[in-house]
Amino acid sequence: MEMKVFWTRYAEEKLKDIFIYYSDRVSLRIAQKLTKEIIDKSFEIQKHPFTGQKEILLAGRVQDFRYLVYKNYKIIYWVNVNKKRIEIVNIFDCRQNPQKLNDF
Repeated sequence: MEMKVFWTRYAEEKLKDIFIYYSDRVSLRIAQKLTKEIIDKSFEIQKHPFTGQKEILLAGRVQDFRYLVYKNYKIIYWVNVNKKRIEIVNIFDCRQNPQKLNDF
């Protein structure tokens, strides 16, 4: 079952933060490459949306959150069956305190 990938505003803001951080501290080229690779990784779940592992830190929520890992980042998503899409809700830097994952 192939579904469309939809990025929430919060996830887009997190991706933008990553871009700004790397463009300021490393280089524009690295920032562009990293954010493109994160986006590309998110599209891997279109054909098999339930392949990501369940995110146990968000188990108390109504949605069944899952994640993919790319480098130091978790791409947090859930499958919205009603809207027939995969919703990317957060890009979480795993080097942070895991409890910050509940902030979105």
